[in-house]
Amino acid sequence: MNLNKVFILGRLTADPVLRSTPSGAAVANFSVATNRVWNDKSGAKKDDTEFHNVVVWGRQAEVASQYLKKGGLVLIEGRLQTRDWEDKNGQKRKTTEIIGERIQLGPRPAGNRPASEPAEVKQELPTIEIGGEEDIKSEDLPF
Repeated sequence: MNLNKVFILGRLTADPVLRSTPSGAAVANFSVATNRVWNDKSGAKKDDTEFHNVVVWGRQAEVASQYLKKGGLVLIEGRLQTRDWEDKNGQKRKTTEIIGERIQLGPRPAGNRPASEPAEVKQELPTIEIGGEEDIKSEDLPF
């Protein structure tokens, strides 16, 4: 048996870009930064950042476009996919990206509270799992 499964938890480097295919399917692309911290042999703290290209389809793409913002925390569950294409100069290109099968939105930043909510209230919202074939209703969203 083979397994192609990826989990990443990181922050968006830019707002998602939402597009539609010629057949009308929604697709969103965004990049997520993850970091790793460790101590080298001399005990000095080291930090390394990786950038991951993510693609989500359908309703997930629409929700990602609407609720994910640059700097926001997100958990992605998906699979790796490598694809080839030819650029406008005729050069063959290759990229590996994460096809998001499920996403969980992180807590909402403090600046995105409704005006009716006092500024001193610190509200940690639960993450929302978005995936599968089920429809998401606006009344199911906690914000």
